[in-house]
Amino acid sequence: MPPVCWKFIKLHENLAPWVPVVGLEIHAQITSNSKLFSGSQVQFAAPPNSLVSFFDASLPGTLPVLNRRCVEAAVMTGLALNCTINKKSLFDRKHYFYADLPAGYQITQQRVPIAVNGSLSYSLCIDNKMSQMVTKTVRIKQIQLEQDSGKSLHDDARSQTLVDLNRAGVGLMEVVMEPDMCCGEEAAAAVRELQLILQTLGSSQAIMAEGQLRVDANVSVHHPGEPYGVRTEVKNINSIRFLTKAVDYEIQRQIKELENGGTVVNETRAFDSKLGCTVPMRDKEGKQDYRFMPEPNLPPLILYDAKSLPANVNHQQVVNIDWIHERLPDLPSVKRAKLVELYGILPEHSFTLVNEDGLMEFFEDVVKRTQMKPKKVIGWILSDLLSHLKQHSLTANESPISSFLLADLLNLLENGDISSSAAKQVFEELWKGEGKTPLEIVKEKQLELIQDQEELEQICQAVIDEREKEVMAIKEGNKKVINKLIGLVRKATRGRANPLLVKQILEKKLSE
Repeated sequence: MPPVCWKFIKLHENLAPWVPVVGLEIHAQITSNSKLFSGSQVQFAAPPNSLVSFFDASLPGTLPVLNRRCVEAAVMTGLALNCTINKKSLFDRKHYFYADLPAGYQITQQRVPIAVNGSLSYSLCIDNKMSQMVTKTVRIKQIQLEQDSGKSLHDDARSQTLVDLNRAGVGLMEVVMEPDMCCGEEAAAAVRELQLILQTLGSSQAIMAEGQLRVDANVSVHHPGEPYGVRTEVKNINSIRFLTKAVDYEIQRQIKELENGGTVVNETRAFDSKLGCTVPMRDKEGKQDYRFMPEPNLPPLILYDAKSLPANVNHQQVVNIDWIHERLPDLPSVKRAKLVELYGILPEHSFTLVNEDGLMEFFEDVVKRTQMKPKKVIGWILSDLLSHLKQHSLTANESPISSFLLADLLNLLENGDISSSAAKQVFEELWKGEGKTPLEIVKEKQLELIQDQEELEQICQAVIDEREKEVMAIKEGNKKVINKLIGLVRKATRGRANPLLVKQILEKKLSE
C-alpha cells in the first residue's frame, strides 16, 4: 500500500477536501562514451547531425549492438535504489511517429525491465524550516533501459522544423516512481535526491539544463476514501524549480475544474515556464496505441551474480551484479550521516552540504586547513559563502574564494589576529577575486587587532570620560549598558579591538 498522503487541500470551507496524488517518470541520460545500440559518440552541443551512425538513422539492414557500459550503469542505479535486479530482462519495440524518431519505434523494456521494486528515501523541510525536516519514501516500480529520440528544432521565422539526430539512440534509464507523493515540494525533493545519487554513482551526470534528466509528472486528485481520479501527464519538465511549480499548478487546476462541475481529461500537458501554467499538448496514448512487441533483433539480456556465474567465463563478456554491488560508493544519505558523526554538525547542515554542488568537498577542504572547529567553520560556509554563491548563481566549484583562502582567513580569526567584523570585511575583499591573500588585505586595510594594552586602555578611558550617563547607569547596577561602551570602543578602533579584552579593561576601570 502507498504511504498515506499528509497533505489535504481545501479550496472552499463548505466543500470536501481533496487528496493530490503525484507519480513521476524520470528519464536519465546514461554517462557513456557511445550510444545504447551503436558506436556513435555521445557529446552535448555537438554540431547538428555530426554524431549519427547508420543504425541511429535507421538505415535498412543495420542491427543494434548493446552497450555494456549502459547495462552496468542501470544495474548500479537499481542497486542504489534498493531494487531487485532481474537476471533476465527483455527488450521491446514501442511504436509511435515523431519526425525525430527515424525508425518509427523506440527500443525499450516494457514487459521485463532490468530492475524492479525499489525505494528512494528523501528529506524535505516543513514550512521551509531547515530545523524541521521529515524523511519520506517513494516506491520505485521499475528501471528500464531505452534509447532516446532525436531533437526537433522549430524555426518559426522560416515556418519549418529541422531535425538533429545527435541525441537519437543515446542510452536512457527510465526510473518509474509509484504515485506516493502529494505536492510539488515532495516531487522536487525526490528528484533532487535521485539526481544526487546518479551523480554520486557516475551513472548519469543528470544535468537538467542539458536535458540529461527529464521528468514527466502524473497528477490526479480525489476525495479522501474515494478511488484515484483521472490523471494528466506533464511532460519533459527540465528543472527542479519548474517541477514544483508544474505539479502544484496542475493540482490546483484539476481541483478548480472539478469544483466548477467540469471533468479532468486524461491528456498530456506541457509546463509553460513563462506563464507559470500547464497547457494541453495531446490526448494521452494508451498501451494499445504504442503497439508493443518483442524486439526481434535483441536476445534476452542475461545478468549473473557470484553464484550463477559460469565457470571459465570471460569476465569481459558478462555483467556480474555482485561485482557491481561491492563497488558502490557512499550514497548521499551515508555521506550526510558521516558528516554529522565526524564533524559534530547538525543533520540539517549536512543536508545542505551534500545537496549543494561541490559544497561538501569545499567544507572538508577548509576543515583540513584550518585550526577552527568544524562547528564554527560550518557557519562561515552556510551563512557567508553559500549566501554569496546563491546571490551570484554560482556553485562552490566556481567560487572566487578558494577553500585554502577561506581557511587562511579563518586561521587569522581563530588565532586572534583579527576580529569577526574585520574577518567579514576581508571576506568581501576576497570575493572580488583580485588575487590578494587574507593577510595582505588585513595589512593593507589595517584590520589587525590592537595588541597594545596601553593603547586600548587609553581608548577605553576616553570613552568612559565622554559617557558619564552610561557610566552612572552601570555603577547603579545596570550591567547591560557596558555593551554600549564596548561598541563605542570598537567603533573608535574600527573593529580592531578584541571585545573580550575591552570588556575586561572597562570593568576594571569602572570598579576603581
